[in-house]
Formats: sequence, C-alpha cells, structure tokens
Amino acid sequence: MAGSGIPTVDLSPFLSSNGDQGDKKKKLAMDAIYQSCLEHGFFRIVNHGVPLDLMNRALQLSKTFFEYPDEEKLKFSPVSAAPLPAGYNRQPQNSPDKNEYLLLFPPNSGFNIYPQNPPEFREVLEEMFSHLTRTGVLVESILNDCLGLPPNFLKEYNQDRSWDFMAALRYFPATEEESNGISEHEDGNLITFVFQDEVGGLEVLKNGEWIPVTPVEDTIVVNLGDVIQVLSNKKFKSATHRVVRREERSRFSYAYFYNLQGDKWVEPLSQFTKEIGEPPKYRGFQYKEYQQLRMRNKTHPPSRPEDVINITHYAIST
Repeated sequence: MAGSGIPTVDLSPFLSSNGDQGDKKKKLAMDAIYQSCLEHGFFRIVNHGVPLDLMNRALQLSKTFFEYPDEEKLKFSPVSAAPLPAGYNRQPQNSPDKNEYLLLFPPNSGFNIYPQNPPEFREVLEEMFSHLTRTGVLVESILNDCLGLPPNFLKEYNQDRSWDFMAALRYFPATEEESNGISEHEDGNLITFVFQDEVGGLEVLKNGEWIPVTPVEDTIVVNLGDVIQVLSNKKFKSATHRVVRREERSRFSYAYFYNLQGDKWVEPLSQFTKEIGEPPKYRGFQYKEYQQLRMRNKTHPPSRPEDVINITHYAIST
C-alpha cells in the first residue's frame, strides 16, 4: 500500500487518562514515534484534538480565496515596511517551487494581514492556529520523553510561541515540462504539521526511496526539523521531503511551523555529547541567523543546488 511506510500514531492516550490500558497505548505510540524519528523523522497523527470539520472548513475557505483573481488576492500582500512577510504571496518567478500562500503569525502578534473574503476566513484561520499550537505543545512533550530528556526540558527551552507561523498553500497544476511544487528539503524549525486535500503530492525520503504520503482524512502529518536534529546530535532525523504537483489539479494544504524564538542558541545537548562520550556533530548558532540564511535561499535562489544553505552549513567535519 502506498505510504504504508509512514506510521499512523493515535494520540488519544495522551489527551485522557485511562489507567494501565492508557499507559500501554502511550508506550506503543511512543515506540512508533521514536522509531520513525530515528529513521526519517516523519509520521502521521490521529485523534490529535483538531476537529475534522474545522480542518475541512479551513481547506474549503482557502480554495475559495486562492481562486479569486490576482488583483483581489494582492490586496492582502505584505506591506514593504513589515518586519515579517505576513499575508498573501507567491514564490518568485525564478523559484523552482510553484505555489502561492497565505502566511499567518500568532493571532495576537499584530503582523497579520487577513483577507476580508471569504467573510469567515479570519475566524477559521485563528481557530486553526490555536488548535495546531496546542498540538505542537503536546507533540513536543512526547518528543521530550522519547529523547529521554528531563521532564519539561523542551517546553522550558522553547516556551516563547511568538515565532510560530502557519501557511495556507495552493500548488499550481503540473505542466508537461515540470511538476515540482517544493523541492527536496528539510525544515529549519523544530516540528512541522501538515494536512492536505485529497490531491496529495507530499513525499518523504526513506532509505533512499521517495514514499508518497497519501492523504488520509482526519490525520495530520508530522515531520521533525533541523533544530531537533541538532539538539539530539543527529539521533533524531530532520525529515527530507518534497511536494510533487499533479496534472490538471491544484493541491491545497496547510502547514504549521512550530518554531524557536529567534535569539535562542541551538547546539547539540550535553545529554547526546559529553555525557555519553560523543563529539558534537554541529557547531552552535543563533536560530534567527540560520533562518535568515534559509530565507535568502527563497528570495535569491542559488543557481546551483549545492549552494543552497541547509543545516550542513553548521556540521562539524569528523
């Protein structure tokens, strides 16, 4: 079965207390997540607390918005002086990635530029953001335990939610010449959450093979980012993935990026280096420095793929 290499993990044991039976289910879920994070950093979650009707409504409203004429969508583009590019945008003409998107930061941030139509879009976007934030906190705590870190270690390290953001995306139909939606990459954050419509197109690299992450209703796809890979000294993997566009149909999806505050210092934790006699595989860096380098990849795409900056920029040669 296509996509069967991506485990689906039931989070309901973490959302309620069911005694010994619940503890057994928690252990099974943690074992599945742990193994996936060791191998490729990708898994699905179900019973995650985000209402299915809200997910479907968010997708439907984004389809309506993205089908508006360009002149209508461009009314909600970032203003030139904005510190963060919230609002509607599309990939640069020379980018290999072929999509348009609506970018949002936390609802109370003051940065967001909300479309006025469809009328209920803003309310649904803010509710979606709130639910996915809670999902991020939960999954972060599960990863904390999977890594064997002290209780609440990651929560205390990463308690500022002001740098999180969410994107509603539309990928244009493929042409005969090319079908790239987003090129092969890893995310630079901690954890990313994705849900997609029935068109699909998301693929994860596992053991050198591209595995389609087929759409399954009421599931959210989780992938680890570079920060978790660095903190764990590469014990847990930052997921390599891409989006392949389909002919004749647009693909609609949402991605929520669970981030770090920009001034945070990122380096391999001592639990995975000196405490176990392992040399660090990465030198430390400030999170916003890395994000600025990655943003430049987008705004000024390098002519050669090998010039794209990713986490190997901080790798220590051994």
